[in-house]
Amino acid sequence: MATITIPVTDDLYRRMEHFSWVKWSEVARHSLRKREIFEKYLRSGELSDQDAEFCDKIDWHPVDEISLKKDFVHKLENSKKETSLKVKDISDIFE
Repeated sequence: MATITIPVTDDLYRRMEHFSWVKWSEVARHSLRKREIFEKYLRSGELSDQDAEFCDKIDWHPVDEISLKKDFVHKLENSKKETSLKVKDISDIFE
């Protein structure tokens, strides 16, 4: 297995020491794997079974990283401005 060294500032290193229970190499591996899965997903729009299993394990999906489209955000903002229908009972909806 290969080894890499990542330089960090002294300040960041001191802050990382406060989390002595964190396995930083695992954090780095997960981040790299997520990036790899994200890039594959952008190209193909699909996840392999192995990638989907990893995503489920860490409760993440590549779609989470994709920004919302501007027209969708605009529709959401407009829907907030609309008045809503107040109902006291479920049957009021069907009147």
